[in-house]
Amino acid sequence: MADINETGTAQETAAPARRKNLEEKFRDWLEWWPWAHKLFCRYEEILVYLVVGVLTTIFSWFACFLAEHFLLDSSDTFQNLIINTIGWVAGVCFAYPLNRSWVFRSTNPHIVKEFGGFAASRLSTWFLDLFIMWLTVNVFNWNYWICKILISSVIVTILNYVFSKVFIFKKKK
Repeated sequence: MADINETGTAQETAAPARRKNLEEKFRDWLEWWPWAHKLFCRYEEILVYLVVGVLTTIFSWFACFLAEHFLLDSSDTFQNLIINTIGWVAGVCFAYPLNRSWVFRSTNPHIVKEFGGFAASRLSTWFLDLFIMWLTVNVFNWNYWICKILISSVIVTILNYVFSKVFIFKKKK
């Protein structure tokens, strides 16, 4: 930045202190605990992926809540499927930019192709989730939430990470 004095010449002023972004502030804070800093640096991608996953889940469930509360009736089987589909679409659209920029730090210029692969991989794990839930709840008669949280979500999260890491956001050598 420059100030204009009375003669019209520009004078250089001291550059304002650079504002730290959230990531830098977090890293500075984390350095107070060397053991935690070491663990974070070692498993950063997975930890950030899990945080993004929690945020995505909250966003997806919120979209389901809005659809069920204001638009559709969850007691109707077809409308229930639509509610869950709305939540899935919202989750994928929310997760892609966060995974692209925060988790995998992709610089791929072909964003539409990359998003298509991301959505396709998430579609495959969504079908797997439907199958797991049908098998465990409807065939084996296990508790819905135990199966959803401890079986389906774990398997789907691991596969989503692997698909994203290996196929979607792979680093070029």
